[in-house]
Amino acid sequence: MDRVSSFDEPLKKLLGGATAKVMAEHLDLHTVGDLLHHYPRRYEERGKLTALADLPLDEHVTVVAQVADARILMFNNGRGKRLEVTLTDGSGRLQLVFFGHGVHKPHKELLPGRQAMFAGKVSVFNRKMQLAHPTYQLLDASDADEATEAVDAFAGRLLPIYPACKQLDSWRIAKAVDAVLPSAQDAVDPLPAALREGRGFTPLPEALLKVHRPQTKADIEDAKARLKWDEAFVLQVALARRRYADTQLPAAARRPVADGLLDAFDAKLPFTLTEGQEKVSKEIFDDLATEHPMHRLLQGEVGSGKTMVALRAMLAVVDAGGQAAMLAPTEVLAQQHHRSITEMMGELAEGGMLGGSDQGTKVVLLTGSMGTAARRQALLDLVTGEAGIVIGTHALIEDKVQFHDLGLVVVDEQHRFGVEQRDALRSKGKQPPHLLVMTATPIPRTVAMTVFGDLETSVLDQLPAGRSPIASHVVPAKDKPHFLARAWERVREEVENGHQAYVVCPRIGDDAEEEKKGKAKKKAADEDPDKRPPLAVLEIADELRKGALAGLTVEVLHGRMHPDEKDDVMRRFAAGDVGVLVATTVIEVGVNVPNATAMVIMDADRFGVSQLHQLRGRVGRGSAPGLCLLVSEAHEASPARARLSAVAATLDGFELSRIDLEQRREGDVLGQAQSGVRSSLRMLTVIDDEEVIAAAREEAVAVVAADPELEHLPELRMVLSALLDKDREEYLDKG
Repeated sequence: MDRVSSFDEPLKKLLGGATAKVMAEHLDLHTVGDLLHHYPRRYEERGKLTALADLPLDEHVTVVAQVADARILMFNNGRGKRLEVTLTDGSGRLQLVFFGHGVHKPHKELLPGRQAMFAGKVSVFNRKMQLAHPTYQLLDASDADEATEAVDAFAGRLLPIYPACKQLDSWRIAKAVDAVLPSAQDAVDPLPAALREGRGFTPLPEALLKVHRPQTKADIEDAKARLKWDEAFVLQVALARRRYADTQLPAAARRPVADGLLDAFDAKLPFTLTEGQEKVSKEIFDDLATEHPMHRLLQGEVGSGKTMVALRAMLAVVDAGGQAAMLAPTEVLAQQHHRSITEMMGELAEGGMLGGSDQGTKVVLLTGSMGTAARRQALLDLVTGEAGIVIGTHALIEDKVQFHDLGLVVVDEQHRFGVEQRDALRSKGKQPPHLLVMTATPIPRTVAMTVFGDLETSVLDQLPAGRSPIASHVVPAKDKPHFLARAWERVREEVENGHQAYVVCPRIGDDAEEEKKGKAKKKAADEDPDKRPPLAVLEIADELRKGALAGLTVEVLHGRMHPDEKDDVMRRFAAGDVGVLVATTVIEVGVNVPNATAMVIMDADRFGVSQLHQLRGRVGRGSAPGLCLLVSEAHEASPARARLSAVAATLDGFELSRIDLEQRREGDVLGQAQSGVRSSLRMLTVIDDEEVIAAAREEAVAVVAADPELEHLPELRMVLSALLDKDREEYLDKG
């Protein structure tokens, strides 16, 4: 066991308290193993300079550059002095500034022609990129011992540039890595020998050495290939073991009955199912017919008919004598699902009532804000089995809620619903119920394989007939203010033609705390327009009522309103009594108003790609074409504008989620879904390494099938248990 122990050594022992504290607090690195897995972000070649032209704003950077000139400037009538140093490389220039007492040392050392490494946060001053008070290390001085050492260490070598923080720059991290590198020899190798040899991988200790101190570019490639595989494989083994464990659980098979509720429902459908819906339904029914719990992820665009597919699965389970529960993230959504499901089912949703169908069942709603009597009745219907279908919020998970025989759980919008909750609901069945998770944020297949590796995936990618196309345009409010004026004219035209419109803002804008921040930001904004606070619902609604949309009924909707008020506004909007609804993203999920045709998203650059796509899915739900206007003051050349143009250019959610991921990295995605696994991905990027993930998944499935307990692979078992420490293990088990 002592083989793993050197990786578990706390950093304090080797690096001293102060450095270890900064590493723990700012970089989340606690042990020797953590630091060995803190890989360089990139490598600089000695003598090859970073392109100063490509520096990202507001990020911590390390650059290697040459001093072009340096001059001291006086200000405040000679009381203050400032040193300005201009750096250069082939691509551009960068200014450094030092103030006050911090001027003397750099003034002596940073002479024109000198080369050094500089680290700091990039800001803009007077339209020029600059680093204020950067730390630096000379690379070509001969007087200071440290510099000589630096030259020796870096001569002709690739300089590793580490993800750093303000308190600890890259070369200090490099020094710390030097102190722990000897421990790389003790690395426990998770890959089974046959797999390692079959694929010709570098041994793990050597890969760690090469990634931190490469002699050549080939070293880096070798190391990366090996380390990516480790991450993908260990993660896929964890997921494969869970899938295997699930197949060992008992579940009641639920098969639809001939001439039962499902047939009766299908017979009264006014339209035929799309091919996609047929195919996905078959996958689900096949799963429901087996004796172990289904775990399926149903992905589909907003409006692709996921609810219809889920409802048919629920009806099949009721036919088979079980009950089905649908969980929604909010009360508004639960009520909406309840409304649309009872409408779709008609008299079939009134089992046991006068006028109800003999084949019918009861469909009940259960939410936190229900009155006591209604709630008591709903709970009673669940216990007796009178209600075959229940739709609710987290209130469904409370201890008081008892089912007669829970057979299927449908969870809407996975990313808003924690694993613990999924688990609590599952424990309500006599045996584990089948599970169907629905999400309207399409996830590229590889990401789904990594994040929801324990779920089989079904995809609905056709829109049902009769859905209208949505035209999307970017409105550059700053460069072309008349475009914004035209946008409001378009909204007025839609409303005057009997349709309705949404206006979405990032902020509500009504509490004192926000006010205070707002004032401070406004002051900052006068000095720098990029710093203004995001636009707020209440302010925009006010402006529109007085200005561009005067005379139309403009109402607001946001999360801090009382639930009754919210429902009232939504009801009136759905009924067509409100022309324009100014809202926060509360409308992002589930609000269905087919008559709404236009949406204006203010400060659209402040929303993520998937969120914009989700929001846009709220219009064009009827027969009239939809229009979505993305209003932004972002600069034409900025990444934010590129993101908006991408959203405007395609309605394909899968395409957009790829763009989104490429820009955000998958930490967020993995974090939302499996916080337990997130920190294990250091080298692997889910989008770029599709082949690695797919291959690792195949190998993992084979390994687990042959040896579910990993009895013959003690190293793999050891690495897994380190990755899935107690919390994570529980987290994964529950998923």
